[in-house]
Formats: sequence, structure tokens, C-alpha cells
Amino acid sequence: MKIFEPCYDLAIRWSKHPHASKYLGGLSFAESVFFPIPPDVMLAPMSLSQPNRAFTFALITTIASIVGGIAGYLLGYFAFDAWLAPVIESWGYTHKIETAMQWFEAYGVWIVFLAGFSPIPYKIFTVSAGFLQMAFLPFLIASAIGRGARFFLVASLMRWGGAPMEAKLRQYVEALGWIVVALAVIAYLLLK
Repeated sequence: MKIFEPCYDLAIRWSKHPHASKYLGGLSFAESVFFPIPPDVMLAPMSLSQPNRAFTFALITTIASIVGGIAGYLLGYFAFDAWLAPVIESWGYTHKIETAMQWFEAYGVWIVFLAGFSPIPYKIFTVSAGFLQMAFLPFLIASAIGRGARFFLVASLMRWGGAPMEAKLRQYVEALGWIVVALAVIAYLLLK
């Protein structure tokens, strides 16, 4: 039974929708504040199906993610104790916030840069940065560099991979899907 191949085909079809860029921006913004699905799931097929626009898609994703990061920062700054802490606790993210805060203390602004590639969701870092009242400009710069590097890397791989990349993805999409699920479960158990 194939699960990920039909999803992949659907993502490729949706990536050609006239409003796909707007949806990509919305997903990127939401993921930086509260949504659990990373924008890579839209960015990769969009870049693959329209390689000449891959860097435009990466730019949209980066800008929307940074704006979402600002919203997350402001939420952490102004509403953490009163509103966000109980929500985070009910979602079971308390340990992730604690881990992020420890990393902030140990690594400072560099942790925001690395957040683009860490197993802990970026939204945790945006909210934590606001709650800890991290200096805003370094937060903004680190977010732009870290998130931009990740999204432009994804777009580059898809753009320059072209048809051979699409064929390889199609061939291994089931295995890759299950590997990602396994890594997510392992990361969850390790960070629990």
C-alpha cells in the first residue's frame, strides 16, 4: 500500500495552482508562529515543478517565515505568561521551550540561526526569543540568514536536480516518507 506517492502527486498538482505562491507564503508565516507543518512540503514540489521560479518561491518562503517569526517574537514578548504558557503546556511543548531557553543561554543569537536546521520547530525559538527579550535586530538578522539558507538550499536542490531529481524522488518517495516519519518519532522521543 502506497501512502506517500499519492501525496507527492497531489503536491505536484497543487504546486501548479494559480494561487500556490500565496498559499506557500501563508503556510510559511503560520509555521513560524503556530502551525506544525514546515513550508518545505510546498516549497520543494513547487520548485521542482517550476524550476525557473525556484528562487522566487524560496524568497517568498523566507520573507513570510521572517514575518511569522516577528509575530512569534511579539507573542512571546507580550503574551507568554498570560496566554501562551498554558497553551504550550497543553500541547506538550513545555520541555521544548525549556530546551530552547537553555540553548539561548548557551549559544545566544546563534541558536536562532541554527533553528532553521534543528529538530525543534522554529516557532519555539521565535516565541522563546520574545519571552527572553532577546535583542530584536540580531534575532531578525539570524532568522533571515538561517531560514533563508534552508529555503534557498531546498530550492537549489530542486531547481538544479531537475527531471532526474523528480524521477529519483518519485522512485524513493515511499522510503523517504517513512524515514521522515521515523526521524520525527525519534526526535520527539529524544526531546520528550
